[in-house]
Amino acid sequence: MSTTNSVNGTAPNQVVNSPFLKAIVQQIRGQDSYGVYRNWSDELILKPFIVSKQKKREISVEGEVDPVTIGRIMAFYRAVAARIEQETGLLSQVVVDLSHEGFGWALVFSGRLLLAVKTLRDAHRFGFESLEKVAEEGEKLVQKGVELAQKFPEVGRL
Repeated sequence: MSTTNSVNGTAPNQVVNSPFLKAIVQQIRGQDSYGVYRNWSDELILKPFIVSKQKKREISVEGEVDPVTIGRIMAFYRAVAARIEQETGLLSQVVVDLSHEGFGWALVFSGRLLLAVKTLRDAHRFGFESLEKVAEEGEKLVQKGVELAQKFPEVGRL
């Protein structure tokens, strides 16, 4: 893969301008022990997060959730945790609990403080309409987490 690969119709500087999208790319590259994504562009790494409504309808919700999809979910919520860490300095962790049917929870916590809680439904179809939506949804979770961490800093340090 060349470093000029990008998502169709996506401005390359979009990732540069979004701290959340940078955090997702960082999480994915951090888990890449074989160096597969080393030469991939950030936009190409983020491409699987974009799933149109039509494509979501085509994805079957029967059977186990694909491990690649679980990896995307984990990368998204780890990016939320990483951004909260950057903003607050509190060490944040992620727990994703999914049933074999694709239902479950994503929790981001620091100490004993739950910073972000998201119910997951139809995890088979996890994705967003565009990179803007990915960044928007992620930053929304980050901001709520930062507000909670600032409101209850002593609980986050427990």
